[in-house]
Amino acid sequence: MKITVRDTTKGMEVYVAKKDLEELIVEAEHPGIWGGWARLTNGWVFDMPAYDTPPALPVTIDARRLSTE
Repeated sequence: MKITVRDTTKGMEVYVAKKDLEELIVEAEHPGIWGGWARLTNGWVFDMPAYDTPPALPVTIDARRLSTE
């Protein structure tokens, strides 16, 4: 699923264009969110791609959704 990750004053946010959804990242497996799972405020969990050097934000990536809570 294509998602856009951006930095806001409230924290890191994910935008899912297909669902017209904007949610904050509230929990992550790793401090930088890359290379593990990231949980959104609505309960969705995404498997985030790993990068040697974190990309500049905002960035559109292909992330796999692990749950639909």
